[in-house]
Amino acid sequence: MTNTVLPFEVRQAIVKLGENLRTARIRRQMSKEDLATAAQISRKTLYALEKGAPGVSMGTLVSVLWALGLLDTATAVADPDTDEHGRILEAARRPKRVGSPSSTDNDF
Repeated sequence: MTNTVLPFEVRQAIVKLGENLRTARIRRQMSKEDLATAAQISRKTLYALEKGAPGVSMGTLVSVLWALGLLDTATAVADPDTDEHGRILEAARRPKRVGSPSSTDNDF
């Protein structure tokens, strides 16, 4: 995937994610070789991920998060329970409930 295909904000988010992964690796005092081995990827792939290359697979990203002990952050992404906008849209599409007739409606 080329950089020109992606919106600017998406590209920036990918670069920031790569920087965050690099920081997490360094804080854990892991070498690129150690992390790549733990995630079962090549050092070259880890380098591309840390540099924000958009073509790195989601499986690779999640494997690196797992190797860093950050797997919970991957499962929290787009969690429907924390998606307030989505919940509002869903609620707006629900049919309105019809109330039960009151006792005065049955009077003849």
